[in-house]
Amino acid sequence: MVFRMHNHFTTVLLFTCSIVLTATQYVGNPISCIVQGLPQHAINTYCWITSTFTMPDAFNRQVGVEVAHPGVANDFGDVDARKYYTYYQWVCFVLFFQATLCYLPKWLWGLWEGGLMSALVMGMNHGMDTKDNITKKKSALMDYLIMHIRSHNTYVYRYFACEVLCLINIFGQLYLMNRFFDGEFFSYGLRVLQFSDTPQEERVDPMVYVFPRVTKCIFHKYGASGTIQQHDSLCILPLNIVNEKAYIFIWFWFFLLAIMLICLLVYRAIIIFAPTIRPRLLHLSTRLLPIETCQSISKKVDLGDWWILYILSTNMDSLLYKDFLMEFTKKMANTNSKSANV
Repeated sequence: MVFRMHNHFTTVLLFTCSIVLTATQYVGNPISCIVQGLPQHAINTYCWITSTFTMPDAFNRQVGVEVAHPGVANDFGDVDARKYYTYYQWVCFVLFFQATLCYLPKWLWGLWEGGLMSALVMGMNHGMDTKDNITKKKSALMDYLIMHIRSHNTYVYRYFACEVLCLINIFGQLYLMNRFFDGEFFSYGLRVLQFSDTPQEERVDPMVYVFPRVTKCIFHKYGASGTIQQHDSLCILPLNIVNEKAYIFIWFWFFLLAIMLICLLVYRAIIIFAPTIRPRLLHLSTRLLPIETCQSISKKVDLGDWWILYILSTNMDSLLYKDFLMEFTKKMANTNSKSANV
């Protein structure tokens, strides 16, 4: 389930955010600048394709008294104090790239798995079949497992490797998003949570700091006599309203998913290094089986074979699976006894 959350839900989430932001960016009006004496469309285009900026120290000043908007103030010629925002025209593309990365483990596992589980199940995920067909399918599945006993370790370790890749992908994306937002993303969600507990007079909205709604832009042009003129414009960024909501959800989801993936990998490590837990897990997968049967079969197979049997429990009809595993246990016992006699 965690593997699917990473590969399916997260991919769909990021693709959806990318589509919504693309529509808002290229269909709507992502920026609107206020400037006197110049064509507004030209200034909007210039400020969008270059960058806009705020003054970080102006976020802590009183709006309407000391500053007109959070982050908007006179820089008094201190160019180094400006905080430029150049990311917003790239957000939709970055989200699309992130969605592709989230789907990569699923694509890789599909390439490695090769439809093996579907071939083994052979439609036994429901009991709506004739008795003869079910008997033939169970016999074919049993013959395959006996013939390829202790040859599925690569199968299970490849799957675990894909789960490790999911965790690497999440941490890698968190790091890249933090770099993308100039080191502001790691603490973004925590600051949003703290915002509601801060007294009203001391509040500085962290979403406005990362995704400012009003910024400044400076445009230079030549005057009638060739003198360079500076035009200071105030730019409204309605696109950042969507950005801030999308990324606050992404922040919480990514950290929650990272915690679940860490727990999952700890669980996988226990399965690998503590074989005594495998019979209990097999028993939990179908309570119809006696624990003694699960213990007997877990001792006779490797991790890869145990994993195949464990996954079959979620892909086969529960009654068919119980009958199959009981017969498989007996056949394994007969095979081992014949080998011992030889």
